[in-house]
Amino acid sequence: MADIIDGRALAAEIRGEIREEAERFHEETGVRPGLATVLVGADPASDQYVRMKGKAADAASFHSRQITLPGDTPHEQLLGVVQGLNADPEIHGILVQLPLPEQIDEDAILEAVSPAKDVDGFHPVNVGRLAIGDDEVLAPCTPAGIVEMLVRSGHDPKGKHVVVVGRSNIVGKPLALLLLRKGRGGDATVTVAHSRTADLAAMTRDADIVVAAVGRPNTITREMVKEGVVVIDVGSNRIDDPSDERGYRWVGDVDYDGVSRVAAAITPVPGGVGPMTITMLLRNTLEAARRQVAGAGLAEGVVAS
Repeated sequence: MADIIDGRALAAEIRGEIREEAERFHEETGVRPGLATVLVGADPASDQYVRMKGKAADAASFHSRQITLPGDTPHEQLLGVVQGLNADPEIHGILVQLPLPEQIDEDAILEAVSPAKDVDGFHPVNVGRLAIGDDEVLAPCTPAGIVEMLVRSGHDPKGKHVVVVGRSNIVGKPLALLLLRKGRGGDATVTVAHSRTADLAAMTRDADIVVAAVGRPNTITREMVKEGVVVIDVGSNRIDDPSDERGYRWVGDVDYDGVSRVAAAITPVPGGVGPMTITMLLRNTLEAARRQVAGAGLAEGVVAS
């Protein structure tokens, strides 16, 4: 049976490190890293997720602020909120919870967030920096969390063939770019497959590491992987299950029972990649705060001289 890569345990370890760094940063500068989350509408799942982010920020010794707006909020009003946060020196990271209501231009809102405060890593400027291999980029949180899981669990992707199944702008594409970078967590040979790949099984059977991020249960089965493979399951799919008191349960994109019999290591769902996403959000916010405080200090020095 495969070793379990425990995302909850890894996330707890990293969050402890982040809290220590944030407290040291506060002692040195008098500044607490500030994270603002913006929620438009009353979607229960989004509301719960935003609250989780706020609690995680508080636990990490951050300054956190949640802004909740009605579902009928006009585009221009939300744009004004984002611009206000861009100008707020107490806020170093801005996260606008997606999806947004149909009257709002989602792309325009994401592009309105200052790249320096884009802790989700979705701004075109940050996407471009990631594409050229900029080590200073604020990388998207789920891909960054996956890379961190691989390194910390002893499955460094360096020199390995990694097959990423999924080509979304949120996971698949940025993960491939991270794995291709030189240095820690990179130097992999990467294949990106997707729903229209002609022979997906041929691709995944050749992989040392498989990352499944397609949003469809049982996409990766035992017959599609080789013995000793490392499997990262990004999927989170709700399926009916009368045996569960809730009437449903959450599964990933991988046939866990089958694949875990031949894999060297595998992430569970839930408890795998999910906890790492919020953890990387905290790490991005801390890094953004450091850069903004350093930049402000440099600017003050120029003015004083």
